[in-house]
Amino acid sequence: MTTREISCSSAVMEALTEEMERDPAVFVIGEDLTAQGGIFGQFTGLPERFPGRIIDAPISETAIVGAGVGAALTGMRPLVDMHFADFVTTAMDEIVNQMAKIRYMFGGQASVPMVLWAPDGGGLRAAAHHSQCLESWFVHTPGLKVVSPSEPADVKGLLKAALRDDDPVIFFQHKRLFAQKGPVPEGEYVIPIGKAEVKRPGRDISIITYSRMTYLSLEAAKILSEKGIEAEVIDLRTLKPLDFPLIAESVKKTYRAMVVHEACLTGGFGAEIAARIGEELFDWLDAPVTRIGAKDVPMPFNPAMEDFVMPQTKDIVEGALRLIGRDGGLK
Repeated sequence: MTTREISCSSAVMEALTEEMERDPAVFVIGEDLTAQGGIFGQFTGLPERFPGRIIDAPISETAIVGAGVGAALTGMRPLVDMHFADFVTTAMDEIVNQMAKIRYMFGGQASVPMVLWAPDGGGLRAAAHHSQCLESWFVHTPGLKVVSPSEPADVKGLLKAALRDDDPVIFFQHKRLFAQKGPVPEGEYVIPIGKAEVKRPGRDISIITYSRMTYLSLEAAKILSEKGIEAEVIDLRTLKPLDFPLIAESVKKTYRAMVVHEACLTGGFGAEIAARIGEELFDWLDAPVTRIGAKDVPMPFNPAMEDFVMPQTKDIVEGALRLIGRDGGLK
């Protein structure tokens, strides 16, 4: 399969182009799509290529998501662009009480095949209203699938899978990764929802992560390697359904686990992963499961303060060293 180096933004355009050509039911609705091509340029060229299927909506997330739910119920496959993930707060009833529950409340007689596109994360100095990672809210909601990829190839493969899925998918794409480049296969390329991937093999500690923290975890793994510690880095890619068998396979090899995410530590998705590892893999652990996450404060606008609040590579390295030290070092 031929690959090229393209950005996550280009991977989005490529996936949408292929799916809109394949299925006339796929369309995009959101704010400022036709004039700007999306706030990160991810829809550039699509309005001209697919007239009438890239729809500008009024500035009302409630109306946009509601329209997406209604369209999905009629057999369409909308991608609803939230502009920023933070704006889901104004459409929570449509998301958690309608799109998540309709299939169940109608006894399976209706499905809601839609993708809620939600650019999330900090690091752009965009302050507290435009920098949040809110994935744990939706992992907690039955009826939703939750995806949060890092690499451009994963963006393409998972977006195509999400658009073909008959259940609603929340698709988180970190804002700082839109320009991130990597090899992406040409043509048909689909990654099954619910499959994690080992991005770096290791024997001494399992670092379980997703989204932008995958890159920081890989940087940390290089530093740890120089200290004689080989970390295995797992990119979850999909948070729900969770690929726990791959996590278990890794922990049974390394005997140590650390979960890394950008979201606030308290109530973050890492707590669920840590709990499951503790319940199901306790006999395989040489040390307690460690979590690395953002500090429990609203995201600051000041650059130095934002960097202080968000997890950095050094935090992952120090967390791994502490974890190794808890069991007396390597065996």
